[in-house]
Amino acid sequence: MISHHREYLLIVAWFQICLYRLANSYGHCHCHCHMTIEVGKTGQTDLESGYPDCNHTLMLMSDSHTCPLVSTAKVGKTSLIMSLVSEEFPDDVPLRAEEITIPADVTPERVPTHIVDYSEAEQSDEQLYQEISKANVICIVYSVNNKKSIEKVTSHWIPLINDRTDKDSRVPLILVGNKSDLVEHSSMETILPIMNQYSDIETCVECSAKNLKNISELFYYAQKAVLHPTGPLYCPEEKEMKPSCIKSLTRIFKVSDLDNDGILNDKELNFFQRTCFNMPLAPQALEDVKNVVRKNMTDGVEDNGLTLKGFLFLHTLFIQRGRHETTWTVLRRFGYDDDLELHQEYLFPLLKIPADCTTELNHNAYLFLQSVFDKHDKDRDCALSPEEVKDLFKVFPYMPWGPDVNNTVCTNDQGWITYQGYLSQWTLTTYLDVQRCLEYLGYLGYSIICEQESQAAAITVTRNKRIDLQKKQTQRSVFRCNILGARGSGKTSFLQAFLGRNLLKQRKIREDHKSFYSINTTYVYGQEKYLLLHEVMPDFDFLSEEDLACDVVCLVYDVNNPRSFEYCAKVYKQYFMDSKTPCMMIASKSDLHEARQHYSLTPLDFCRKNKLHPPQPWTCNTVDAPNKDLYTKLTTMAMYPHMAQADLKSSTFWLRASVGATVFAVLGFAMYRAILKQR
Repeated sequence: MISHHREYLLIVAWFQICLYRLANSYGHCHCHCHMTIEVGKTGQTDLESGYPDCNHTLMLMSDSHTCPLVSTAKVGKTSLIMSLVSEEFPDDVPLRAEEITIPADVTPERVPTHIVDYSEAEQSDEQLYQEISKANVICIVYSVNNKKSIEKVTSHWIPLINDRTDKDSRVPLILVGNKSDLVEHSSMETILPIMNQYSDIETCVECSAKNLKNISELFYYAQKAVLHPTGPLYCPEEKEMKPSCIKSLTRIFKVSDLDNDGILNDKELNFFQRTCFNMPLAPQALEDVKNVVRKNMTDGVEDNGLTLKGFLFLHTLFIQRGRHETTWTVLRRFGYDDDLELHQEYLFPLLKIPADCTTELNHNAYLFLQSVFDKHDKDRDCALSPEEVKDLFKVFPYMPWGPDVNNTVCTNDQGWITYQGYLSQWTLTTYLDVQRCLEYLGYLGYSIICEQESQAAAITVTRNKRIDLQKKQTQRSVFRCNILGARGSGKTSFLQAFLGRNLLKQRKIREDHKSFYSINTTYVYGQEKYLLLHEVMPDFDFLSEEDLACDVVCLVYDVNNPRSFEYCAKVYKQYFMDSKTPCMMIASKSDLHEARQHYSLTPLDFCRKNKLHPPQPWTCNTVDAPNKDLYTKLTTMAMYPHMAQADLKSSTFWLRASVGATVFAVLGFAMYRAILKQR
């Protein structure tokens, strides 16, 4: 049978992480979870097996830490600081030591620590309060041979500090028992009840300024209390992890569960290991850890893989054993800050977007999103059911997609978002709100799974549109078409028809589920492109820059309404006549009787006069899915705005542009189905 101590060694071997090298002295300390850590002459614990380079996990930490020491008089507080600096006991001790800084390069976490001495004789209460307000951690020093100084810890210092700090962000406390060289017994029997009473106390260290015992350890644990606090992770009264910690670790588990089977297999555990600790894991060590979990709980290991319960059990055990740095390393690697919220720098990495440039997902990002879709499409029907969508977004703090998304992208006959619709929605988000896209990719763990510095690596910033016009070619994949027209002209129907929905299907859409956007793929010269349609509200008196900023304009009028065309004509003359944005006139509801328009020119004459295409007849009142040729034409106009109108009117031009569109669409879907079958 594996011993209790052996179990701990095995878990440490799994994470390949240890306590940092301490000073070359004997000593002991008690953490709030009551683990005693014995320090040997080598300066290492007997658990140490090499600490991996985890500097990248601390990139979100503060630049420096402040650690004031407070105490009643004559307990040796100032002597502790002097002994640390000179490495010998001082003969003459001033009333107050000058502030000293432990440089970043000699601290385990590479964070400088400012040690501040407080003297009742030299400083006022106001100065004390200022030091407390600035502190990241506070050391309360008492003398192990002075009961009154121990009593002062609870009667004076802890109440004073709590009164001067916010309840929601209490400063961690370190109890320091000095003058251990004067007694043969430990004060821990007296201190442990105090630690149980006050959860703010992280650790108690007994030391001696005279013989330099545990001086370095004292300041190591002070820094550790800031970098790896117990408070956000664990409730000592309940002896279990806090809900926010469980929630964060659950997200980390789901992100690391690459096949979404609810189990971390050996491959996934090794990837997790390398991600967090930059070290591979020996197969036997991994098997031993699973055996430890099996011994302690019945459902911690299934199918030879680690379940969520087993994963949480390991972290609970680490925290209970005083190994908070292990859990904090994992949390920070996955983007969490000290409050167990995803850090803003993690969710919103810097991304510079020059004027007249757009944002698109690159090839690697689409591959990542495809893998996310694949692992949640449990029934392999190339669509996400409502349950599958909910499962996909469990790693988000909120549901990012509302019911309008189902009317923005392609769905199957059941109204479920298809694979193509799923990618289209991500494409739309990236184009319209790239910061939101970065946030979403952060929740999914893109930078971690794809081993990139940040989500910004998933984004391509296109070149300036003016350069595209000069070079008469573009590398862009997403083009925006703004749809304008009078009320009732058929704009919404035009958007929905792009998703393959005829009038009968459109009538089933709830009013509060409608969308002002639709996006789908088209094929131009055999190239797959995304066309993003945006319905602009009909307000002739004011069109915003967003209403005007697009690659192609679609002016829609109702052939059956004699007053419908006038709006299109006025909008064109007011906003687009002198612009370089190509425009197309759509004669909507062409299955109905064509009424004479109440305008000085007929729609055909207006288009001829302004060198536009003739009005394109269109209807969605069909038995099958509406024809998509117009959408291919709009994409082509967006791709080639520099081409002469004569070329665009040419039927052979449209024929060349649309050749193979249907074939490519069918082949793309068939290839995805084939890939799924192979899996």
